[in-house]
Amino acid sequence: MRRRFNRLPIRWRLAATSAGLTFVILAIFAVVSGAFTAERLRTDFDNDLRARANDLKDRIRVAREFPSGKVILEQDDLVQIIVQVAASGDGAVRVIGTEGEVVAPSAGAPALGPPREGVREVGRYRVASEPLYAGALVPVAYLQYAKESSSLGATIDRVRIFLALGVLGGTGLALLAGLAVARRAMAPVGRLTRAAKHVAQTRNPTLSLPKPPSEDEVADLARTLEEMLHALDQAQTETETALRRQREFVADASHELRTPLTAVLANLELLEASLEGEDRELAASALRSSRRMRTLVADLLLLARADTGRRVGHEPVDLAQVMREACVEVAPLAADHELQVSAGSNGERAAVRVEGSGDELHRLVRNLLENAVVHTPAGTHIEAVLHVDEGAATIDVLDDGPGVPRNLRGRVFERFVRGEGDGGAQPGTGLGLAIVQAVAERHGGSVEVGDAPGGGARFSVRLPVAWSPGAEPVPAQPAHGSAA
Repeated sequence: MRRRFNRLPIRWRLAATSAGLTFVILAIFAVVSGAFTAERLRTDFDNDLRARANDLKDRIRVAREFPSGKVILEQDDLVQIIVQVAASGDGAVRVIGTEGEVVAPSAGAPALGPPREGVREVGRYRVASEPLYAGALVPVAYLQYAKESSSLGATIDRVRIFLALGVLGGTGLALLAGLAVARRAMAPVGRLTRAAKHVAQTRNPTLSLPKPPSEDEVADLARTLEEMLHALDQAQTETETALRRQREFVADASHELRTPLTAVLANLELLEASLEGEDRELAASALRSSRRMRTLVADLLLLARADTGRRVGHEPVDLAQVMREACVEVAPLAADHELQVSAGSNGERAAVRVEGSGDELHRLVRNLLENAVVHTPAGTHIEAVLHVDEGAATIDVLDDGPGVPRNLRGRVFERFVRGEGDGGAQPGTGLGLAIVQAVAERHGGSVEVGDAPGGGARFSVRLPVAWSPGAEPVPAQPAHGSAA
């Protein structure tokens, strides 16, 4: 119950708390007032009975007859009239002797019990008894005046109903008043919430937050949030400046490293050709390491340019040709795989052109093919398919290997994230798929990973097309370790 209450909006919790306290206070007041009122009504009822009985006592005269000792009424006819008139007001009157004999009953008067002075409850009646004297100090009869107690109970019930309605009405009014007060009190918080959502949507921490006119806790909260946003804005500016400088440094350093690396590679190639034996193996090892360094520098340069927002060169690029060239370049690495490219139409080579950088798109396709080769076992069938649909070209690289684990798919395009290589090739730097994503986004496209129809992994790159023949691709003949 408490958990459900805590799930309610704050204004409803405030209003419910106010209404609950009001209900408790009014209920206690109603119980106490009802008890006092009921007691007062009973007292007034009994006092009225005594007064009526005493009034009738003063009008009635009795005497004792000798020698029989029977109680008789003086002016009997007049007494009968008095008794009937008194009984006409929803009352019952009886004159009863001390021995219990009825001297003068009203019409339909019930048995009101033995004579006894005072007020008591007899069945459904409240009975007031007054003694009657016949010149002696000892009463010879009693006057009994009674009324049904149901009239008193009805009056008490009406009072209780009125008090209950008052409690419920007061609680309802307290709930409505609590809602109104809470809504008015929470209005500044609502404005702050809407302003914070606007800041989150626009990602603009320089916006000013609304402040209430009163100097209260909400105004203090607004000032604190505004100061926090200003601090976040300064931190964001400093972070963006540092990142921009870092990217520019990486881009400049990568660009400057290309020339000396090219010279080192050339010298190592010449040195390797001129050496023999163990020296030649050492030179070859240094040459392989330098080539990997050149690849890493080229990767860093491409990613740095993408991070700094440098625009890609705009030229018409034939995606079909790019795929065939990339497949030929990867073929030596995939000697133990079945590599196939499907980028033709009706037995002829069809052009599917996009605007962009041919070198970067070549790198995209080559990285996808190399990724499939490195992370699949020998004998795996790898296929690159190009098709055009609704003004966009899609490059699918599929394999029938083990596929990409689902727990890795959300991070597979992050930098320096590497899976386990199953192809026996040299593991990469973890930048290949990050470059694929960067190149695709730089060309206005996207990339995603999924499952191939026959099992294995499927990487799909979707790029906007500048021109295509509109024909469906026809798969080329498969080639083992070479491009189709």
